[in-house]
Amino acid sequence: MTTLHFSRDLTSPEDTANLARKIGAVLKAGDVITLEGPIGAGKTHFARSLIQSLLTVPEDVPSPTFTLVQVYDGQDCEIWHADLYRLNAPDEVVELGLTDAFEDAICLVEWPDRLADLSPQNALALSLSLQEAEGARAATFTATDARWADLFESLAA
Repeated sequence: MTTLHFSRDLTSPEDTANLARKIGAVLKAGDVITLEGPIGAGKTHFARSLIQSLLTVPEDVPSPTFTLVQVYDGQDCEIWHADLYRLNAPDEVVELGLTDAFEDAICLVEWPDRLADLSPQNALALSLSLQEAEGARAATFTATDARWADLFESLAA
């Protein structure tokens, strides 16, 4: 199994939002993006920008930190935004219905380490880290599913 990698420096919140919109444009039902990074790294900002780019009717996209999951109606499927920070065990993920959503929704999962063995093999993993310049982030994407190769090529162009 080959692991694909792509990295990009994001110089501002707008740069992060633009990247999220580009990725959102290629997503389909069953796609999962896991979002890793410390608190304040921009996971929710990325997710919010991506979700808003997929909505037919603009709406507020709050952080799911306290609700654990927010579900939105996309054009072709539901969009699930999960923040698993407060979960203690993987079986709580199943109770939320998230594992079912992995099959027929677009899912964005913050704090994916809480998934343990439930993490989908075809997921696109995004790791965000803070940089020295204010608002700057480093984004590193990793995937083992060849489906993401074309996306990485288009982002590199």
